[in-house]
Amino acid sequence: MLKKVKYAHIPAQREYSFHFDHVKIKWNEQITLHQQKTWELSYVIVGSGTRIIGDTIEPFSRNEIILIPPNIPHCWSFDELDADKNGEIENITVTFSEQLLEKCSSAFPELETYIKKNQKNTEALSFKGETLVRLQSILLQMAKETTIDRLSSFIKLLSIISSVENTSAVGRPIVEDKKTKRMQKILLYVMNNYQNTITLEEMAQLVQLDKSSFCIFFKKMTGKTFFSYLAEYRIESSCQMLTKTNMAIAEICFASGFKDIPYYNRVFKKIKAVTPTEYRERI
Repeated sequence: MLKKVKYAHIPAQREYSFHFDHVKIKWNEQITLHQQKTWELSYVIVGSGTRIIGDTIEPFSRNEIILIPPNIPHCWSFDELDADKNGEIENITVTFSEQLLEKCSSAFPELETYIKKNQKNTEALSFKGETLVRLQSILLQMAKETTIDRLSSFIKLLSIISSVENTSAVGRPIVEDKKTKRMQKILLYVMNNYQNTITLEEMAQLVQLDKSSFCIFFKKMTGKTFFSYLAEYRIESSCQMLTKTNMAIAEICFASGFKDIPYYNRVFKKIKAVTPTEYRERI
């Protein structure tokens, strides 16, 4: 069952109309997969890794801002290699309720059009271009503002996030059935353990299937074998290390879960069409 949480460091809802949370925490202390009834605007200032939002799992980088509608499960799994000198990541999160949107729409006719656009959105969105730059500026400024000053900044946020320009979908609502929950469990396990040896036995046991049934289930759900998926995930992880660190290729090979350097090079070239060295030079 998904964990329903309240963000730490945030006063009770009755004291504030929306929650603003600016934190620096250890890279492995982020909230696990969860969902809430509120909207969430998340700005990753420092950190990168892999995220799950609804039906989508993909890498993320620092400086991204994501808007998540209510009741979409999500989590960010941060990479230890992309943290500050204290091993910490930094992010700003703004959460606000559907009720607040309704009240703002009634109280401020100027906002009604913007709010209605937001309410029609059912997908998690990533912002790009000028929209991203404007949101980054406002959120960083809010970290320095008083609670009163943040009210006017929040209204600016509502108008900006309603724009469908410079956005892309990064997650959709999922049907909470047994198969989906099983896949979420598998993907989370891979996210947290890809650097270690993973066997079919432990994966099958994780979701209470025998090995044969697990292989059939995974192939049906993803269109690929489990080990093909795992290899692709490890390669994507190694790409992050190639671009964001000065680690040697051999170090990256082992840090991303591969046990043999020649095999890592072969798999990398098969998936990316270039060698790890060529990939690093091109980026």
